[in-house]
Amino acid sequence: MRFADRLQQRIEKTGSRLCVGLDPRPGDGGTSFVRDFLKQVVEETAIWAAAFKPNIAYFEAMGIKGIRLLEDLLAGMPKDVPVILDTKRSDIGETQKYYAQGYFAGWNVDAVTLNPFLGYDSIEPFLDWKGKGIYLLAVTSNAGSADFQRQKLADGRAVFELVIALGERASNEGRKTDVGYVVGLTHAAGVLDKFPDAPLLVPGLGAQGGDLAALAAAPRTAPDVINVSRGILYAGDERGFGARAKDWAAKIAAAFPD
Repeated sequence: MRFADRLQQRIEKTGSRLCVGLDPRPGDGGTSFVRDFLKQVVEETAIWAAAFKPNIAYFEAMGIKGIRLLEDLLAGMPKDVPVILDTKRSDIGETQKYYAQGYFAGWNVDAVTLNPFLGYDSIEPFLDWKGKGIYLLAVTSNAGSADFQRQKLADGRAVFELVIALGERASNEGRKTDVGYVVGLTHAAGVLDKFPDAPLLVPGLGAQGGDLAALAAAPRTAPDVINVSRGILYAGDERGFGARAKDWAAKIAAAFPD
C-alpha cells in the first residue's frame, strides 16, 4: 500500500487530520522522565492521531541517550498510526542514500521531511521506497520563509514552485515513494492555489497562530494533516494530553465539513 493511501485510511478511520508532534524538551528531566512522558503522550493521543511526528532535533539534543530513546519510541509506536520523522535532511545523493536507509529500513518510519535545496538528485535516494513518503519543505511556517521560499523569480514563479516541480517530476517518473510538501498554515492563504493535490504536512496551528480557513477552503482531496506539538505537549493547563488532542482534532474537523 502506498503511504498516501495508508494515511488516507487512517484519517477516515479516526475522522481526524491531527498530526501529533512529539517534541520533548530536553530540559524537562532525564531521559527516563522523557521516555515516560512520551509514552503517556502516545498512549493518550493515539485515538485522535492521524499521524505522529517526532522531531529528531529534540532527541539529538540529548546525545546518544536521546537517539536510543527515539529508537525505543519508534519501535513501540502503534502499528496503525503512520509516523512522520521530522528530519529536514539535505545533502549530496551518496549521503542521502544512507539517511534513507537509516530512516526507512533501520527505523522503519513511514515518511520523513526533507530540505530540497540541493536539488533533485539529493532527494532521489528517498524516491524508490515502496510504501514510504517524503515531505519537501516548500513554504515553512516561520517568518523567514519570505527570505527565499516566497521570493519571486524573473519568470514570475516563486521559489517554492521549484520545489513543487521536483515532486511533480517524481510523480511523472512513477517513483515508488509518495511526495508531499510542508506548507505552513501561517502563510497558506497566499500559496495554496499553486500546490497540486498531493499530501501536505501543515505546521503552524496553535502556538504559531495559523488559521485553518484558507486550507479548509481549498479544493483538495489529498490526505493533508495538520500538526500540533506545543498545544498538546505543553499547553500549560490542567487537561491531559488526550483531552487536548481531542479538542484540536475537533477544531480541525469543524473546519473541514463533509
